[in-house]
Amino acid sequence: MPTRKTAFTEDQIYHICNRGVDKRTIFMDTHDYFRFIHDLYEFNDESAAINLYYKQPFLSSYEARSHKIERRREPIVDLLAYTLMPNHYHLLLAQRREGGITEFMHKLGGGYAMYFNQKYQRTGTLFQGPFKAVLVQRQAHLLHLPFYIHANPLDLKFPEWRQQNITNPKAAFAFLEQYRWSSFPDYIGKKNFPSLLTREPFIELFGPPHTYRAATMALLKEMDIETIREVALEDIHISV
Repeated sequence: MPTRKTAFTEDQIYHICNRGVDKRTIFMDTHDYFRFIHDLYEFNDESAAINLYYKQPFLSSYEARSHKIERRREPIVDLLAYTLMPNHYHLLLAQRREGGITEFMHKLGGGYAMYFNQKYQRTGTLFQGPFKAVLVQRQAHLLHLPFYIHANPLDLKFPEWRQQNITNPKAAFAFLEQYRWSSFPDYIGKKNFPSLLTREPFIELFGPPHTYRAATMALLKEMDIETIREVALEDIHISV
């Protein structure tokens, strides 16, 4: 399984995860989630990120550049899907140029840890180690993995989904629809943080929002994690 030292290649998709050291919570409040969302955008650029300590819950790309310097962004990765959980995160990434994923993850992990340690007056490592990553090679994995990543928030309210035992799929779907810290709303037609994402590949693969909605409802009733276990990085999952 590749880690940060792996030479990732272009035109491939990787499932990437990391979690808090000693199983600790890495998102303590709403502001922390917004900060990580901001970092997903700000660090995905050839240029250096703006070095500011953001005191507002969230700054859009325009607000973050309050100094009014206009420049063209040059993303180094494509973020296809993501979910943030209290103690871990999942990303689906494809790099745009050599070294893109490694650089992006280095900036993301280091930048967020610096913010977190400053805010909570702590020192030391925030994440358990180098991020874990696995290449998504099989079509069957690609067809199921985005739904698995988007279903992770169900652990907070419907943990039985992992045993294919959801008794109220509509309620589970409604919960996912309202969960902000995920790319799921953007794929079902609800504008959340669309500027983070490169959605075209999955729209081409899965179809428009109503199709993704229908596929999610179907998989909530029958998703079998065994189908994607080798790329799901299930060891990252921690009950919350």
